[in-house]
Amino acid sequence: MLKKLLGLVLLVAAGSAYGELKIAVIDTQRAMLESEEAKALMQAAQTELQGEQSALQSLGQEIQKLREQFQKDAEVMSDTDRRSRQKQIEDKQIEAEFLANKLQKAVQDKQQELGQQIIPKLEAVLKELTDQEKYDVILERRAILYSDAKHDITQRVTELLNAKKGS
Repeated sequence: MLKKLLGLVLLVAAGSAYGELKIAVIDTQRAMLESEEAKALMQAAQTELQGEQSALQSLGQEIQKLREQFQKDAEVMSDTDRRSRQKQIEDKQIEAEFLANKLQKAVQDKQQELGQQIIPKLEAVLKELTDQEKYDVILERRAILYSDAKHDITQRVTELLNAKKGS
């Protein structure tokens, strides 16, 4: 972080020695996620994963009911029944963890897929914008501590991504 800040200070100092340095700031993640294409892809992924999410919720409710029933009946159960019920609950918890991990992996895969589809378009938009506006530097918003809002091109990039959606 300190190296990035020092590099930026040197870059700005060098730019001011030779003339005006044109800088822009972008939140690339926000620009991508707010694009119409990303929203459509995320909605499709959510619809696709809805069945697994429902199964995980149902399993969680089943585990909760089994726990409540176990606590209610534990004092009157035989040791064998108690161990059997505990094993049943543990097995359901293992199944829930497996489903949760599977769902998390599916979500990560969908996010990666979304990035693979949108990042090349984002790069093309940034190149086009850099050529048009003659930016010397475009910085990632998360890599800097402060910037004036007048340097933020996130919304403009999102609009350009939306305009290029069909192409």
